[in-house]
Amino acid sequence: MASGGLALVLAAIFTPLLRRWLLARSVGQRIRDDGPHMHKAKEGTATMGGIALLGAVVAAYLLAHIKTGIGPTRDGLMLIGLVVVFGVIGFLDDLLKVRNKRNLGLNKRAKFIAQVGAAGLYVAVIEQWGHVSTYLSFTRWDSTGLNLGAVGWGIWAVVIIVGASNAVNLTDGLDGLAAGSAAFCFFTLAIIGYWQYRHFNIYRVSSALDLSLIALALAGSCAGFLWWNAAPAKIFMGDTGSLAIGSGLAGLAMSMDLQLLLLIIGGLFVIVTLSVIVQVFAFKVFHRRVFKMAPLHHHFELKGWAETTVIVRFWIVAALFAIFGLGVFYADFISVSGLIAKVR
Repeated sequence: MASGGLALVLAAIFTPLLRRWLLARSVGQRIRDDGPHMHKAKEGTATMGGIALLGAVVAAYLLAHIKTGIGPTRDGLMLIGLVVVFGVIGFLDDLLKVRNKRNLGLNKRAKFIAQVGAAGLYVAVIEQWGHVSTYLSFTRWDSTGLNLGAVGWGIWAVVIIVGASNAVNLTDGLDGLAAGSAAFCFFTLAIIGYWQYRHFNIYRVSSALDLSLIALALAGSCAGFLWWNAAPAKIFMGDTGSLAIGSGLAGLAMSMDLQLLLLIIGGLFVIVTLSVIVQVFAFKVFHRRVFKMAPLHHHFELKGWAETTVIVRFWIVAALFAIFGLGVFYADFISVSGLIAKVR
């Protein structure tokens, strides 16, 4: 629990300091012209708060290891590297938005190429030096019995990492929505990681405890940042935070053999992403809109829901998905452990 507590405290302390530093340099959020009209009042709010969030994660992870005297694992360091690299991609995007004084940073193609490149490099590294299974996984490495092979698994992993980072980015449209929702997911993954550590004979995740520590650090940093990001937000995380958070979710799922289960644990992010896909498809094919605006949270805003109402209700949905995902994981454990007991 040390990493989670440290990350929470560090994020809560350094976020307002970062906010003052950013505002002193006029680093404020630019609001898109085609967004909800009520968001214009948020113009100029400090952005790039993901710097504090990301810094808290890295610092808490390293300090927790120093405190315990146990060195970090190779899998843990590679995952931290993934989160940092995606945070840097987001930082460059945010920086261009601030310098150009408009809500346009990296162009879509450059941003996508950077994400695919970073994810591909990470996958190549963990396949070579990490402890990963190339099986398509649900609740454990052998839950589907389908071995994708190094190439197939690598492509699949890149899709999950890029998809998750963009899903969190799309969800980061209301004050505290992404940070609060992600905190539920990371806390759930931390519990699962500890369970995998206690039952290595079933899950075979050699770095489960260290991965659980990273999940706690990410959960704590999201919670600490949320103190200042909750409505009305004093600071936004920007792409620096959202891309880092999304890559962290995906990286944990890949290393913990929870690839398909992530779709349940992070169900809110899946729904928000699907709302954008449906909207774009319907408009291009049928020239009609399914929602008043996509992503989905903006649809409810334009239907007259107060922003805080949308946020809290979406948090509830995110928490329910995370709890359901944990329940599915535990139900599978009961089933598998029962079979092992019978064999013995």
